[in-house]
Amino acid sequence: MKLLLRRDIPKVGLAGEVIEVSEGYARNYLIPNHLGVEPTKANMKRIEEDKRLAEEERSQRRKALEEMAGRMTNVEVTISAACNKEGHLYGSVGPREIAAALRDEGHDVDAKQVQLREPIRQLDSVVVPVLLADDIQVDVKVWIVRETGSIVEEDEEEDRRRPEKPGREAHPYDRGTGVDALDLDL
Repeated sequence: MKLLLRRDIPKVGLAGEVIEVSEGYARNYLIPNHLGVEPTKANMKRIEEDKRLAEEERSQRRKALEEMAGRMTNVEVTISAACNKEGHLYGSVGPREIAAALRDEGHDVDAKQVQLREPIRQLDSVVVPVLLADDIQVDVKVWIVRETGSIVEEDEEEDRRRPEKPGREAHPYDRGTGVDALDLDL
């Protein structure tokens, strides 16, 4: 079904364009929400105001994205994550965590805009592209650091504080006869 768009619809078309869509999409979504009309001569003349408004909206959105890109140049974010002694993360850091860190810094970024090829799985610094629009991209440096107070650090500190005691071990085939059942360290 051919339809004349009244507003810009991402991945469908811009205001004033005549597009070909399925009949169900047109009748159930576009027409009831006043996003599209039938392409008659009268509607083509009336749509000029909608085209002008859509063009203004596009230019304002573009200007806002360019300003955001200007603010995001040379931005560095730090994400702390739990890791083992070698620096391998217990989980991973992905686009969702990077977008949350950028939002904490005051930048309005969605996880879909973060173009991370694969999740980060170790302590490192990585330059991650953030795609604000089709032709506006900003590189952000992401530092992955060890989480303070992590379990590994607490275990290492506890091992340093605990004095070495001579242990009593049973032979593995003695069924535990050489070890007391209750060995309390009070």
